[in-house]
Amino acid sequence: MTRMARTYLDYNATAPLAQAAKEAMIAAMDVVGNPSSVHGEGRIAKGLIEKARAQVSDAFGASSADIVFTSGATEAAALALSGRGLACADVEHEAVSSWCDSSLLVDRQGKITCTNPTLNAVQLANSESGVVQTLPEGLAVVDATQGFGKLPIAFNWMGCDMALISAHKLGGPKGIGALVLKQGLDVSAQILGGGQEMGRRSGTENLLGIVGFGAAAAANAQEMANGVWEGIAEKRDLLQARLEDGADGIICVGREAKRLPNTLSVITPDWKGETQVMQMDLAGFAVSAGSACSSGKVKSSRVLRAMGYSEIEASCAMRVSLGPETTTNDIERFAKAWLSAYARWKQRAA
Repeated sequence: MTRMARTYLDYNATAPLAQAAKEAMIAAMDVVGNPSSVHGEGRIAKGLIEKARAQVSDAFGASSADIVFTSGATEAAALALSGRGLACADVEHEAVSSWCDSSLLVDRQGKITCTNPTLNAVQLANSESGVVQTLPEGLAVVDATQGFGKLPIAFNWMGCDMALISAHKLGGPKGIGALVLKQGLDVSAQILGGGQEMGRRSGTENLLGIVGFGAAAAANAQEMANGVWEGIAEKRDLLQARLEDGADGIICVGREAKRLPNTLSVITPDWKGETQVMQMDLAGFAVSAGSACSSGKVKSSRVLRAMGYSEIEASCAMRVSLGPETTTNDIERFAKAWLSAYARWKQRAA
């Protein structure tokens, strides 16, 4: 029996592990020392961590001394936001909105209006819609989880106090992220113990995760320099054109706004997003719905509702997110499969 070839188009959920990250992690598996130990083995482990810290800081345009490794962007958000009383919009990830007053509004294109940047937490780019925000100077916290690795950005140019980043969105391993601090700024540790990460986050460092993060960040920076993501944007635009040409009434979310180069979110009114995802899965394509699943219950996207879409429209979204491995042939095959499924749905709905 021939196994169906799979095409992965869900990079915003998690990117495949980059070859450079895999090789760096495999090599680090032979390093036995605890990075806090003063003997030779410990110094080797510590050296690998500091090399990775420099790789991440170089790729993100920050000082290496201000990179605090965490278990992911969710922990970084807790470290940055706990007790600060900041405001955000409903389009923010729950890791941010759970700590904030969701009082900021967005327009139909998903753009946020910031009245007092120093009291706000704002995402650089939205994972569902792909909409990229125009960041005002003086923001307290920027969630750069989706933007880092997809947009040409530098922390030192962003003018914010803190930023959140994650490895697995750009080809690093899962379970590792970082909080990035403006020089001279500090935070109160939430995890106490041995004083690792300059006293900001205790616990023996995740050596393999950190090494993989560093290698992935360095490889991604090279991709950015080589124009790889401009090519990805061209493929995204090709897919958008194919779907819009072949489907009546389709809505391209954030069409008039600047978006991540790899992200296409479309709403097909009355055709449930999870149904589209399941049909594409059966056809061999991994994509996401514009809805979030919690405890097995599918809910309409609060991001899309915040942008002014109805409950029904928000439940009929599909997100396709591309990556460096995505080919033009992948795009053409996906468009053909989706349009075929769309035609069958239209026939049944008639």
